[in-house]
Amino acid sequence: MPKSVLLGTVDQIPPGEGRNFIVEHEQIAVFRTHAGEVYATQAACPHRNGPLADGLLGGTKIVCPLHDRTFDLRTGEGIGPDCANLKIYPVALTENSQILITL
Repeated sequence: MPKSVLLGTVDQIPPGEGRNFIVEHEQIAVFRTHAGEVYATQAACPHRNGPLADGLLGGTKIVCPLHDRTFDLRTGEGIGPDCANLKIYPVALTENSQILITL
């Protein structure tokens, strides 16, 4: 059964960056785009476990800081040859700008 968890306000993530959160014993990366959209994925790159929250965020794409693997945050799809997909999590902002993630 899906479980929703509040992570705090979106203000803790600067626009254009990501932050890691521990949710139910799982590390999850949450990203805030310059357009104000919020996305959540697994925290480690499937290629070599690079820290995705430290990657380069451009629009709805994240680039792993270790080996330049690129992923679409909307779908989790890896972009490019031999690029595995990311696990993504439904995420929304509440009326008072709280991040609500569903596991």
